[in-house]
Amino acid sequence: MTIRQAMILAAGLGTRMRPITDRLPKPLVKIGGKPMIDYAIEALRDAGVETLVVNVHHHADQMEDHLVSITDMRILISDERSQLMDSGGGLAKGLSLLEQDLPCLVMNADLFWVGDEGGSQSNLARLSRWFDPERMDMAMLCVGLEKTTGHNGKKDFSLSPDGRLTRYVEGATDPVVYAGAFALMPSFLADAPKEPFNLNRYFDRAIGAGRLYGMRLHGEWLTVGTPDAIAPAEAVVQRYRKGA
Repeated sequence: MTIRQAMILAAGLGTRMRPITDRLPKPLVKIGGKPMIDYAIEALRDAGVETLVVNVHHHADQMEDHLVSITDMRILISDERSQLMDSGGGLAKGLSLLEQDLPCLVMNADLFWVGDEGGSQSNLARLSRWFDPERMDMAMLCVGLEKTTGHNGKKDFSLSPDGRLTRYVEGATDPVVYAGAFALMPSFLADAPKEPFNLNRYFDRAIGAGRLYGMRLHGEWLTVGTPDAIAPAEAVVQRYRKGA
């Protein structure tokens, strides 16, 4: 299926990126001449998304000014100026603005990839087709450590042959990193608390039910958490632009 609605999580403080984020929201930090959030927006657009929610908090006015320029998608703002809701609370609040009975894609604004095949074979297009709410609470993109740049080396999950994910424990086979994108039905968070909470609560719920699934992404995944991580990310982007 083609998933037509999505949310980008973009409200974080970006404290590890200071002093850059003293004056700029982290999603607007440029890598390869382009704000990081634009990599996510372009991937969602390419996958067929038409309605997009973005949550804002840190330098919220700058985020809104940037999003105004997007005219080929319906943009909805989930405003967290008064209270930062953490990853889970922010997602639950944003999803309430979308159709509850239709699937949704979710991406982080500061995690992205290059080397995607694009079109019907793009990472998000494949994930959208694969997501099956009859079997899955969440289906997420995952990546092996060898395909990451800027990552701290932490292994998040183990990927089983049938696609199920479990929390990684030392010595487990097929470790993968959560690549910052997943599909779900918004109603999965219908019972979420109204206060801030971490999204890991719902990852663990899906794991407990045997309903968290993972798909490997094509290309190379980048995370830019500190100013020192900008140069390595720039190098990867330039390498792929030159046809690596």
